[in-house]
Amino acid sequence: MAGANQTDRQSYDVSLIVTTRAEEQHITSCLESVKDQAYPTERIEIIVVDNNSPDQTKTIALRYTDKVYNLGPERSAQRNHGARMSAGEYLLFLDADMSLSRKVIAQCLEKCRQEGDIALYIPEKVLGKGFWIKVRDFERSFYNATCIDCVRFVRRDKFLEVGGFDERLIGPEDWDFDRRIHASGKVGMIDVPLYHNEGRMDLRGYFRGKEYYYGSLAVYGRKWGINDKIVKRQLGINYRYLGVFLENGKWKRFIAHPLLALGVYFLRILVGAGYLKTMIVGKSNGRLRGE
Repeated sequence: MAGANQTDRQSYDVSLIVTTRAEEQHITSCLESVKDQAYPTERIEIIVVDNNSPDQTKTIALRYTDKVYNLGPERSAQRNHGARMSAGEYLLFLDADMSLSRKVIAQCLEKCRQEGDIALYIPEKVLGKGFWIKVRDFERSFYNATCIDCVRFVRRDKFLEVGGFDERLIGPEDWDFDRRIHASGKVGMIDVPLYHNEGRMDLRGYFRGKEYYYGSLAVYGRKWGINDKIVKRQLGINYRYLGVFLENGKWKRFIAHPLLALGVYFLRILVGAGYLKTMIVGKSNGRLRGE
């Protein structure tokens, strides 16, 4: 990946890169949370990379930054483009339906500079309405800083060094990047969260979204090897259905909320069944995404 020229690179402490596609409902909240950071806003660069939105996403984004680009076809290419255009010492990647609590950037910079971390996980809280959103938030809380998570804050030079996101992958590009950045230096996690606004969860839409990534999961598995220890954790039954909820004493919180735990397993079982079905059909047709 080619980067911005060296004279521009240190112009900001952080370059926030937001990927968008038809996000006029969420982009304002996302960018307002950046302006509301407990850190000098003039030291934060905002970059929005839009994928041909048919709505007012780009128009709204231009109220906050003149660095609004149009690029597709998928999130990996958008993120890589944002990184190439950036001028910050660190990069922070967000989706448009996410927003930051006030101390995220300040704490990220403090931790990296004082403790030598090259990348950081940021705890994620799922927001919205209804029972299934509570289930999603409960489930997501067990993934923080595990192999199912991905760093969001990363030193720019290290991002470029490992080659950014693999644009052949759609969905598991996060896992793939996380593995490569882990091999390049010390990784940590901050205490304050970001928020992911999922609105009112539509189960049918949720499963359709998962289906979109299934083929790429197989490509990711072949890239690292089906017998790879981490791949087995990410795609296998033992860790995804048991280990991640029970390890490091987390089982106490899991069994303390039996209704939410049952909801988690309902979602996990249906997602897993959909994945297996896609793999069987894909093998018989010889057409998995990325092949």
